[in-house]
Amino acid sequence: MLRRSVLLAFTLCAVVRGQQVGTVTAESHPALSVQECTSSGSCTTQQKSIVLDSNWRWLHDVDGYTNCYTGNTWDTSLCPDPTTCATNCALEGADYSGTYGITTSGDALTLKFVTQSQQKNIGSRVYLLDDDSTYKVFNLKNQEFTFDVDMSQLPCGINGALYFVEMDADGGLSRFSTNLAGAKYGTGYCDTQCPHDIKFINGEANVLDWTPSDTDSNAGTGRYGACCIEMDVWEANSMAAAYTPHTCSVSGQVRCEDAVECGDSPDHRYEGICDKDGCDFNSFRMGDKSFLGPGLTVDTSQTITVVTQFLTADNTTSGQLSEIRRLYVQNGQVIQNSKTNIAGLDPYDSITDQFCTDQKEVFGDTNSFSSLGGLQVMGESLDRGVVLVMSIWDDHTANMLWLDSNYPTDADPSQPGVARGNCSTSSGVPEDVESQSPNSQVVFSNIKYGPIGSTF
Repeated sequence: MLRRSVLLAFTLCAVVRGQQVGTVTAESHPALSVQECTSSGSCTTQQKSIVLDSNWRWLHDVDGYTNCYTGNTWDTSLCPDPTTCATNCALEGADYSGTYGITTSGDALTLKFVTQSQQKNIGSRVYLLDDDSTYKVFNLKNQEFTFDVDMSQLPCGINGALYFVEMDADGGLSRFSTNLAGAKYGTGYCDTQCPHDIKFINGEANVLDWTPSDTDSNAGTGRYGACCIEMDVWEANSMAAAYTPHTCSVSGQVRCEDAVECGDSPDHRYEGICDKDGCDFNSFRMGDKSFLGPGLTVDTSQTITVVTQFLTADNTTSGQLSEIRRLYVQNGQVIQNSKTNIAGLDPYDSITDQFCTDQKEVFGDTNSFSSLGGLQVMGESLDRGVVLVMSIWDDHTANMLWLDSNYPTDADPSQPGVARGNCSTSSGVPEDVESQSPNSQVVFSNIKYGPIGSTF
């Protein structure tokens, strides 16, 4: 998944990843309830909470109010090198609703796209906590994960995402001595894109070779990337949706050190330790252009219940992951996933290794998903445990066209795999969506997990 997050800086705040803890604003995690279900169909409510990713937090010197990072540049006096920066800088608690447009109510989480208070905040990313200092870790083999989503107010170019990544449960607190903040402050993010815009990786500032972005006044890239296996359960707006497993040759969160290991595009995209493309199932891209959207079979103008089942070969939690299946529930009706309708492809309606192999061949795509282990490796990650991420974001790299339009834009849209949604190829420009659709939001609610068939 391509991913970019932005917080527009003001006098005291900037987009950062810090590792120490400041004392200006107390951190108070918004409550969010989830339900664990059993094979008998009974579900028990669990009181959990969410935490804002440290990427959005104010990073300043530990003894004062001087920004360590402003706009898209570091203060070189405070951050001359990775370890000194970690020593000098602290991140603060968050005003979730006032500054970031993040609210919870019972089992519902609302993420607003643009929030204007003393400063302008764009997008957000949060994690589900098990307790105040530990992320909730899910083991999903032979289990299903279900949630409701209202994405009726998400236009082209915006992504309301729910997914899992193999982050450290404590945010890297125990592994890296310079990380004194941990999961309580949303540290330790990673995904299969091995993002270079992460400000702190392995407890050290990513200041080496830092290059400010040409298109984003609040972002840049450093030498290192933060890599780990990723399971995209839901990447969507009102016009398109996809679910996508991504594999890596490593387990847990790993810092990649150079362009080849990180798989930096375009020269080394398929040489890195992680599978950036993944094996996606997007109904529109798979040939059913009337399945999901406003007023369609899965009607995105209304709340949708999304069910994802992680099936194993022997129907046990210890078996090998063999299939990832999708169901929808809306207006009391269970809706089976769409089937592929592409010449040369069997009518698949779920993700299997064979589906991935056949899809890549027909689309002419590189099958890095299989070369890095396919569903077996994805299942091993689910065994080790993954952390739940929910976000809303726009895309400074590809305008979200890979999700909801024709992509690549210079390819013939009649060719298999190019058309992914009805959005225009001129849509999704961040400057446009931020000015024209600032009131966009996504609501995730009614999260449930348990054995196959227990959550809906």
